[in-house]
Amino acid sequence: MKLSKDFLWGGSIAAHQLEGAYNEGGKGLNTMDLFTSGSYETPRKITETLQDDQLYPSHTAIDFYHRYEEDIELFAEMGFRALRISIDWSRIFPNGDDPEPNKEGLEYYHKVLDKLIEKGIEPIVTLFHFELPVAIVKNYNSWLSRETIELYLKFVKTVVSEYKGKVTKWITFNEMNHIDPQTEASDIFTYILAGLEYSKMTDKKQTLATLGYNMTLASVKAVKIIREIDPKNQAGCVFGLAPSYPKTCKPEDVLLSFQDTIRDFYQIDAMMLGEFPKYKLFEFKKNGIELEITEEDQATFKEGILDFIGLNYYMSAVSSTEAEAKAQEALFGGEVNPYLEKSDWGWTVDPIGLRYLLNFVYRKYQKPIIICENGLGAVDQVAENGEVQDTYRIDYLQQHLSQLKKAVLEDGVECFGYLMWGPIDLVSASTGEMKKRYGFIYVDKQDDGSGDLSRSRKASYYWYQKLIETNGEEL
Repeated sequence: MKLSKDFLWGGSIAAHQLEGAYNEGGKGLNTMDLFTSGSYETPRKITETLQDDQLYPSHTAIDFYHRYEEDIELFAEMGFRALRISIDWSRIFPNGDDPEPNKEGLEYYHKVLDKLIEKGIEPIVTLFHFELPVAIVKNYNSWLSRETIELYLKFVKTVVSEYKGKVTKWITFNEMNHIDPQTEASDIFTYILAGLEYSKMTDKKQTLATLGYNMTLASVKAVKIIREIDPKNQAGCVFGLAPSYPKTCKPEDVLLSFQDTIRDFYQIDAMMLGEFPKYKLFEFKKNGIELEITEEDQATFKEGILDFIGLNYYMSAVSSTEAEAKAQEALFGGEVNPYLEKSDWGWTVDPIGLRYLLNFVYRKYQKPIIICENGLGAVDQVAENGEVQDTYRIDYLQQHLSQLKKAVLEDGVECFGYLMWGPIDLVSASTGEMKKRYGFIYVDKQDDGSGDLSRSRKASYYWYQKLIETNGEEL
C-alpha cells in the first residue's frame, strides 16, 4: 500500500513570524508586534507600547512581505503541493473594527495566493494565528468580549469572500487549546493567544474559561460563514496536542495520563460533536465558573462542525502522581520522558507519539486529519562553503514520517497531508529567536538583527524534494 497520489506534501508558516513590514501597506499593530526578542534562557517581554531600546523580531522577521515570490519559487522547486499561510487580521482591518478593509492588505494576499496557484501549490489559510490587532485588546478586552467575536466574523467574511475560488481549505484558529482553566498558564502563552497576561488576571479560572469558550464559539460561527460563502469550501481548526504517558502502571498514573492527554480536547469536542461538552460545563460549575451560553450558541455548535482537523505535534510528556523533585517539567505540563532524546530547546523527540496521537484523534472523531506542524528547532552551523548539513533534521523527519505512514497504511487513519513547520527559517513564537531554526531553507538573519536575509538550501531541502517526488516512498 502507498500514500494517496493526492497526499498534500508541503509546509506551514505564520504571518507574524516571517512577513516583517510591520508598518507597511496600511498594516496596524498586532499583539506580536509588541513582543520582544528572547531566548531559551531569557523569556520574551511584553511591552504596552513600542520601546526604542527593545528588539521586536516581527517588525522585519525574514522579510517575506517583499520576498514572497523568491520564497514560493523555492517551495515550488522542492515540489510543494500545499502551503499553509496565515492572513494577518491587522493587515486587513488595522484596528480590528475599521468600517472598511484595507485595500493594500487585501491586494498583498491576492499576490501571494496568485503566486502559489501559479506554481501549483494549494494555499491553506489560517484566519487567526496569533495576529490580534492591539486595538481589539485595548478597546474590547480581547476575546473576553462577544464584540470581538463579531469583529472576527466580519474579518472572516471579508477574507473568505475576497479570496473565493482561490482558497477552499480554511482554518479558523491555530492552537487555541493552550488556554484552559484546569492548569496554570504562563504570560507568554496567554499573551500569544489573546494579548492578555496570565499574571495580571484577577479571576484566572473564569478568565481562561471565558476566553476558551468565546474563541470556540467564534470558530463554529466562522465555519458556518465559510461554507455559506462557497459550498466548495472546507473548514478546519488546528490544535496543538501532546499525548502523556503514565510513568508507571499504577492505576493512579494511568488515570492521570488519560486526564492529561484529553485535557486539551474540550474545544475539539465542541467543534466535532455539535455541542459544548457537558463534562466541561460540570468542571466549570465545580470550580465556580459561569458561562453565558445562549440558545443561539447551542444552535451554532450544531451548524459549525469541522470538515477536517489540523494537528500540530512536537512532543509527548509523562504523567506521575508522585512527581520527583529532580524530574524536568514538560512544556505543556507533566514531566519530560527520560527514555527520549531532547532537542536543543529541551523538547522530547517522540516519533511514535505522532502515530499514537493520529490514532487517538481519528478513532475519536473519524474525520480527516492533516498534520499542520511538525519539525525540529535546532542550531544550524554554516560551513565555510556555505552548506548546512542538517542530517539531524532529516533523521527527525524520517522517524516521524515513518510513523505517519504506519498510522495511515497499517492503522487506517485518514490523514491527507503533512505540512512541516517551518519550511524556511523564521522567528520562533515562543522564544523570539532566529537561532532556533526549523527550515529546509537557511535565512541569513541573526538574533541581533544582523544578516543580509539571503536564502540558501540546506541538505534537508534536497531530501524533502526527493521525498515529495517519490510521494513518501524514499524515506
